[in-house]
Amino acid sequence: MASVTIYSTPSCVYCRMAKKFFEENNVKYTEYNVADDYEKAEEMIKKSGQQGVPVIDIDGKVIVGFDKAAIKEALKIS
Repeated sequence: MASVTIYSTPSCVYCRMAKKFFEENNVKYTEYNVADDYEKAEEMIKKSGQQGVPVIDIDGKVIVGFDKAAIKEALKIS
């Protein structure tokens, strides 16, 4: 199983969509709320070069935004 991390905020609609997608596909993930966790926010910016959420890290492949096609490809979901 892939290692999946999502950097998100509580108010982010696309973050919720990504988490729902993971749950529907039985993908376990670690979530960091970057609105409350400054260190994880810095980590997210270093990984992605972005301040926007969601930032999703799947086995080291960084995806910015809820890019369903890229997420499916990284997870090898058809």
